[in-house]
Amino acid sequence: MKKILTAFFAVLFLGAVVNCSAVPEKNPALQRQWMLVSFDQFSKEELIRNKAGINLTDIMEKGKIKGSAHMGCNSIFFTSEFKNGGKVKISGVGSTLKACQNMELETAFTRKFDKMTRYSIEGHFLTLSDDRGNSMKFVAADWD
Repeated sequence: MKKILTAFFAVLFLGAVVNCSAVPEKNPALQRQWMLVSFDQFSKEELIRNKAGINLTDIMEKGKIKGSAHMGCNSIFFTSEFKNGGKVKISGVGSTLKACQNMELETAFTRKFDKMTRYSIEGHFLTLSDDRGNSMKFVAADWD
């Protein structure tokens, strides 16, 4: 009986070790909510009024984040992968399909967001940029 119990607990312990090693790594500097403060021709006031921002808190697996965004109307969803060396891959961008009065910000954001290929974090700021000189600058939502 002792051998059976020992084997049973050994299997449970091994399962716990395997599950712990599969837990995604956290990056608190990146995995947070971000408010959009600079993008295209839109003023900071317009971005704030629309509560424009992205949420990078939902970890899928190592290196991948199931993100969401809001630009004033629809809910936007995407998958992102932030890699060493400041590289980012954004894919699977989609959104709900509500018709709203002011869709310019949302349309511009969804058109350019998945084209972003680089990122940098400086203090409480996240900047996404592409190979054509376009960029989006965010400030951490929890920063005073």
